Amino acid sequence: MLTLEQITKRLADYRPPELNGDLERRAAVAMLLRDNDGDTEILLMKRAEHDKDPWSGDLGFPGGSIEESDPTPRAAAERETWEEVGLQLTEDNYLGQSDSLTGAYLSVHVSCFVYQVANDAEFKLNGEVVELFWIPFKTLLEPQRNQQLTFFYRGRDRKHPVIKLEEWSSRPLWGITYRLIDSFLSLFDLSFTHPERR
Repeated sequence: MLTLEQITKRLADYRPPELNGDLERRAAVAMLLRDNDGDTEILLMKRAEHDKDPWSGDLGFPGGSIEESDPTPRAAAERETWEEVGLQLTEDNYLGQSDSLTGAYLSVHVSCFVYQVANDAEFKLNGEVVELFWIPFKTLLEPQRNQQLTFFYRGRDRKHPVIKLEEWSSRPLWGITYRLIDSFLSLFDLSFTHPERR
């Protein structure tokens, strides 16, 4: 299974390919990992319900728009992590950068930065976040959790691959966070198993 030692080694010299295209918005997120008795776990947060948030109520990573005051996309991810979950990330936490992605429906470029945090890390949620979950990668990769669901989004019914996480959330993992994790897993020759691939 995927260990933090493997992740640290792989990301040490990994440089994501550049994304082309003129997108309206640039954002950055922090993928937070920890070791729990040999299991590598990833932090997911449930966003608050908000009419103006395109990811309202979804599971995701700390992160948000890159502002003019942010010197780099990574700095934006670290600032947003502090603002949303009260965790100060430093160079000592940083493991490297995973692949960037563009939105499937929104004109956004999302950069993803990976960090290891201590098991006793303390969080303080702001109003944008309602709950945090630590979930083992081995759980995310369980085939029975990988499903295709049809649900209403942005004015129409859409069919998407999802990860069902009912022990933690009534909302499945889907969308750009799903894609960011799947892209990260591909660096280690792992992938979510979509039903149509079986």
